[in-house]
Amino acid sequence: MNADLRDIWVYLSASPLAGLTMTLVAYQAGLWVFERCGRRPVLNPVLIAVLLLAGVLTLSGIEYRTYFAGAQFVHFLLGPATVALAVPLYNQFQQVRQSARAMIVALLVGSSASALSAVGLAWVFGGSAATLRSMAPKSVTSPIAMGVSEQIGGLPSLTAVFVILTGIIAATFGTWVLNLARVTDWRARGFGMGVAAHGIGTARALQVNEVAGAFAGLGMGLNGLATALLLPTLYRLFW
Repeated sequence: MNADLRDIWVYLSASPLAGLTMTLVAYQAGLWVFERCGRRPVLNPVLIAVLLLAGVLTLSGIEYRTYFAGAQFVHFLLGPATVALAVPLYNQFQQVRQSARAMIVALLVGSSASALSAVGLAWVFGGSAATLRSMAPKSVTSPIAMGVSEQIGGLPSLTAVFVILTGIIAATFGTWVLNLARVTDWRARGFGMGVAAHGIGTARALQVNEVAGAFAGLGMGLNGLATALLLPTLYRLFW
């Protein structure tokens, strides 16, 4: 019986549907914990899902390549999900127009600080040139960050790891930092989360407040555009 069950597991684990199912179940488990514990930021459902998936893959011996054959369907939906963020943005268009000047300044400062701080920290700790280039676009949503990383000589796979870690950390501690800085305006809070924590931060902002979610989506989109245009240009000029 044990041999039969093992054979069944080997067959199922090689199926693309296994990766997709594990991803959905892990996120639902993370969301359940998040809701049951009063939506505490430290219990971010994405963080819990990542830990659960890492544990399952390690214990079961499933290669990441095999897992991603099914999980790529979720990855594909990142594009449509990003476009869908235009809906809350449209609902708050009047406030967006009134805050245009402040957002441009915040975008330039936030985007520059994200890239420079990442590269600076990696350089201080002795990171290789490839690591520095891979970390530069860490605060941009994954598809854009990986493309930018490839253009400037980084490692797209390593960039994807930095992007996920940045989003989880910023979404987990961003609320506390904003509270400590006494930032109370939902527009500023949301825009900051979107610029610093891309999609994961935007999802967190949408859970808290509709206005914050709309501005987070805008911040994420504008930061992605600015990084995609400016970072490769600056790399060619100064690197």
